[in-house]
Amino acid sequence: MSAAMQNYIDEAEKALLHTYNRYQVVLERGEGVYLYDMDGKKYLDFVSGIAVFALGYHHQEYNDALKEQIDKLIHTSNYYYNLPAIEAAKKLQKISGMDRVFFTNSGAEAVEGAIKTARKYAWLKDGCTDHEIIAMDHSFHGRTMGALSVTGNPHYREAFEPGIGNIRFARLNDFESVEAQVTDKTCGILFETVQGEGGIYPATEEFMRKVRKLCDERDILMILDEIQCGMGRTGTMYAWQRYGMKPDVMTTAKALGCGVPVGAFLMTEKVGAHSLAAGDHGTTYGGNPLACAAICKVIDLFERQKVLDNVGTVGDYLGGRLEEMVQEFDCVQERRGLGMMQGLVFDRAVGDVIVKAMDKGLILINAGTNIIRFVPPLVITKEHVDDMMVILRESIGEVYG
Repeated sequence: MSAAMQNYIDEAEKALLHTYNRYQVVLERGEGVYLYDMDGKKYLDFVSGIAVFALGYHHQEYNDALKEQIDKLIHTSNYYYNLPAIEAAKKLQKISGMDRVFFTNSGAEAVEGAIKTARKYAWLKDGCTDHEIIAMDHSFHGRTMGALSVTGNPHYREAFEPGIGNIRFARLNDFESVEAQVTDKTCGILFETVQGEGGIYPATEEFMRKVRKLCDERDILMILDEIQCGMGRTGTMYAWQRYGMKPDVMTTAKALGCGVPVGAFLMTEKVGAHSLAAGDHGTTYGGNPLACAAICKVIDLFERQKVLDNVGTVGDYLGGRLEEMVQEFDCVQERRGLGMMQGLVFDRAVGDVIVKAMDKGLILINAGTNIIRFVPPLVITKEHVDDMMVILRESIGEVYG
């Protein structure tokens, strides 16, 4: 590391609130599926900003669309209509099959809106404010107080209790545990279609079907968090589409803007007509013209570049190559995941492997202490997977022998 880069790191430690244990590198630019630090070192990126940069870095057409919008209009507030928001909403309706859209600035804000939607929906039925939401153990929905309250990791919540209250926890893919938590006050059942931070656990079709049936029978809202697993990551635009179990409410963010901070929560027409109304919810920046221009261009590029086809082909290849690690190394216990949202489960902590890989020019991230998560740009090729595997194999061998 150069003295200049170390100096920037030292300055950051003096100025930034220490809520992250950052890797010791200052990233300066990106090109395609590669990142470069300020010393010019090249890194193959299998994190993509935590499943954000689906189209890779420095995509010229995407950049040009943002520059064009900056020269027109960046912000107006939601007291007025703007063309990019209207177009983005129409495009989101098309790719999601949902009916109503509320744009946010982040995934956590989208979860907040989904929670409010469920509680308002139930309040309109009986006028009570003691309704409950069932969430899942090991889930992750964000760091704001509402999103944190439905995050199924007690460690994240303990210093900030009490949360919003009336939250019950069940286990993903254990329908009986969900049934056991249902009461007359249950207004929503919330889970990630594929758990990300919790260890790359996809919901099963059987679990999805049973939850959908329960929600239909009890007039409970099925809320799916697609913030990380959505936008093509698993091979369909949204992961629930592979099962055909349409939610009542869903959240989306991350790759929705491919780098521009934007999210959304969406709902069916029925829920939209019987939940949030004028004055119930709002945002200053959500749905601004710049963010919505990004959404429009991202969706266009997904279609034109046939991103889903690439996820299907290269995602299967990635899964197969990662299976080799299970056979080759005793410390690797299993691979799990869908498409380009994959995890390797180790019998020990993986932090040293991730650091070693970075030293060798490969960026990886964990999911929990013992899982390496693979969420690369959705435009990677089989050759990029092969290059990643060479460094991964070397790193595991050097760290664990």
